Amino acid sequence: MPDLPQPVRGFGTTFRTMFKKVNTEQYPEEKDQYPPKPRFHGRHQLNRHPDGLEKCIGCELCAWACPADAIYVEGAPNTEEERFSPGERYGRVYQINYLRCILCGLCIEACPTRALTMTNEYELADTTRASLIYEKTDLLGPLLPGMVAPPHSMVEGTDDGDYYRGEVTGATDAQRAEAEARAGSAEPDPVDVNTGTGEK
Repeated sequence: MPDLPQPVRGFGTTFRTMFKKVNTEQYPEEKDQYPPKPRFHGRHQLNRHPDGLEKCIGCELCAWACPADAIYVEGAPNTEEERFSPGERYGRVYQINYLRCILCGLCIEACPTRALTMTNEYELADTTRASLIYEKTDLLGPLLPGMVAPPHSMVEGTDDGDYYRGEVTGATDAQRAEAEARAGSAEPDPVDVNTGTGEK
């Protein structure tokens, strides 16, 4: 039997597909029944060390690796009075423009400290363009139990290498005391109810 013409064979595929059952996923009503795959690349996250210090060292390699020019980073030096990461620098400004981002994952491959990873979150739609430019506060991972919010010093007797090797497992009592003292000193002055000004 001779082969059928190509157009007829093509329509045959179409007709066979027409009678197959359609698998419609009811989104967003039943989205929990269809979770993304574990390796799905979604919204980015800036990670922390187990004591709460940020892993980002402000090296800007992620911004250089981005083919869509969607990442903007400004590094700043750490000081002993205000330390945000174990390294010499930290990411003072970190922005990702999701209007440009193509979720390719090249940025996380370039990161030398595993500070930047990608989550399974895929619902990134919004109503304004400005809201799709994520700032550092939007990207930072949450403080988990055992962590202390920076700025604070490193664990006593350690250096940045100990952090990168995973030898720091959580915040110490000294770090917690330092953070509490810093928070106490940052409290605003009481306001005079009559004048509306703070006490001097």
